[in-house]
Amino acid sequence: MDLFQLIPGSTRLLVSIPHAGTYLPPDIGARLTACAQSLPDTDWHVDRLYDFLDDIGATALIATHSRYVVDLNRPADNSPLYPGQAETGVCPVTTFDGQPIWDSRHVPDAAAIADRVGRYWQPFHDRLRAELDSVRARHGSAMLWDAHSIRSRVPRLFAGELPAINLGTNDGRACDPNLARRLLGHVLGIPRCPAVLDGRFKGGHITRAYGDPAQGINAVQLELAQRCYMDETSREFLPEKAEQIRPVLRQLLNMAAA
Repeated sequence: MDLFQLIPGSTRLLVSIPHAGTYLPPDIGARLTACAQSLPDTDWHVDRLYDFLDDIGATALIATHSRYVVDLNRPADNSPLYPGQAETGVCPVTTFDGQPIWDSRHVPDAAAIADRVGRYWQPFHDRLRAELDSVRARHGSAMLWDAHSIRSRVPRLFAGELPAINLGTNDGRACDPNLARRLLGHVLGIPRCPAVLDGRFKGGHITRAYGDPAQGINAVQLELAQRCYMDETSREFLPEKAEQIRPVLRQLLNMAAA
């Protein structure tokens, strides 16, 4: 199984989808607990939701492996993104709900984590860096959109129901603040589409590591509430819901790319 799928584009826009993958190498999959076997923290169907990327000329980098193998949106050194708040690491040991992912005999130790970082994490980031540099060289600048989704309610991570649209720019350090405000303002003008900028989700490692407006790379993470396009209980993709949110996503990406 390839570690990622790369779809070349023709514009300054690059979309990364690091958490929609579900593949587990057999030796790793055999070590999961019964609770983790269903991969509950997957960004379900995000690659299907963004099926219009080729139409708008975006480059896409889509990971194939489950985030339980290694989390591509966490720092390789496992440093926290949100100090003092519940979160998961580069090789997560608990689900978002706090349940164990690994059989007690197979919790990844330091050597296993280092091996997974080298084997799975580093190749993805090497390619992401290379593609961003290539896009910037061709167009003079690059726009990185990091596409995610999450259940609307995860009490261990946040209180209440998450807004539909959660834009993250690392408090303005990863993206030009004027662009971020325009993106938020566009969504706030859409009925029944609650949105927030740099709320609970300010952007993970990808947004923070690559977003550098002064060097011509703006980066935004979108954490989309899964109720917008799927049944959060059955995990079924709902085409009629997806068709309602896709125009919003497309408009945001076109604004960002412009």
